[in-house]
Amino acid sequence: MTLHPDLASRPLGWIEESLEKLRQDGLLRSPRVRHGAQSAVIDLDGRRLVNFGSNDYLGLASDSRLRGAVQQALLQDGFGAGASPLVCGRAELHDRLENALAQFEGVESTIVFPSGFAANSGTIAALVGPGDAVYTDEKNHASIWDGCRLSRADVKVYRHCDPDHLDSLLAKHHHRRRLIVTDTVFSMDGDLAPLVELSEIAARHKAIMMVDEAHATGVFGERGGGLCEVCGVEERVPVRVGTLSKALGGIGGFTAGIRLLTAWLFQRARSYVYSTAFPASLCAASLTALDIVRTEPWRRRELLNRAARFRQALLSQGWNVGNSQSQIIPIVVGDAQAAVDLSAALHEAGFFVPAIRPPSVPQGEARLRISLTSAHQGDHLSQLLELLAKLRDRFLPRR
Repeated sequence: MTLHPDLASRPLGWIEESLEKLRQDGLLRSPRVRHGAQSAVIDLDGRRLVNFGSNDYLGLASDSRLRGAVQQALLQDGFGAGASPLVCGRAELHDRLENALAQFEGVESTIVFPSGFAANSGTIAALVGPGDAVYTDEKNHASIWDGCRLSRADVKVYRHCDPDHLDSLLAKHHHRRRLIVTDTVFSMDGDLAPLVELSEIAARHKAIMMVDEAHATGVFGERGGGLCEVCGVEERVPVRVGTLSKALGGIGGFTAGIRLLTAWLFQRARSYVYSTAFPASLCAASLTALDIVRTEPWRRRELLNRAARFRQALLSQGWNVGNSQSQIIPIVVGDAQAAVDLSAALHEAGFFVPAIRPPSVPQGEARLRISLTSAHQGDHLSQLLELLAKLRDRFLPRR
């Protein structure tokens, strides 16, 4: 990248210099174009690749049943919602989806947002404000962090998955309302929040407990209800956020809880109140996906079993997979450029495994993020393992 000669004289000239700095540090991202459907094998920028970068955990994004449901709904409801849900944008399908999600989550009520990001940021900012405090895991998703900042509450950060540190922070500070918020499955590490301990701490300190089940909904639990179901803490967690865009193969997010909660969010969650409702036809895809989650539990069971075997194989090769306990498996290499180079080597061999660099992860923790889905075939995994074994000596960090 060649810097423009009159850089300093232009109002946005600093961007060019900043982009060049990102390139030099191995942090510059490049846009890609996918041709065709999202699946286990994709055409990316004209290259056919085995796809280990998607969050389509149950392989539903291109499922013919979801497509058929959307097509039928389009004929009846059209596409655009036309307005905010509070004005005239909320359709019958939105209502049906919220009722179905409430039944799925085992709660009184849910409210559907345009995205998971909007659900997190809007919910947090509606529950706490000036004079309150929000306690957030240091590795929570950006949407949680933005919700914390937008709330204007005091933000207290506790060490990653460290209940004792959280307990000590709560003991030190006293506010009008206190909210504890955590991901359940962390998107870059694939590890699990200690929900039992966190929920006990919340009860002891009379704090509100909120979790984001984005990477757990549809994947964890006998019915696919997420990590709260697995840990048996659903009654102790009054605010649960999920997404429709990962295991459920669609778009949108939701917050689940008692009717008072969703009634308040309907009035005060700015990302809901001031956003056009997403198309009603897309609700039909999520309704169909919920049926598939209920009737085809083999998808999540096989996915987690496959992830456990794959993780063990990586460990036996000497790769650092952190504390992953889910379908998200990082290969931590440390240096950003090394992560980019390893991803490029895999790409050259026909595998899309994205490099994750700061600010998505802390400095010195650059990695490849392997995302397994139930749509992957056995040979996809065995071939990737074989290739990683060949690249091990070149990229494995020296100990």
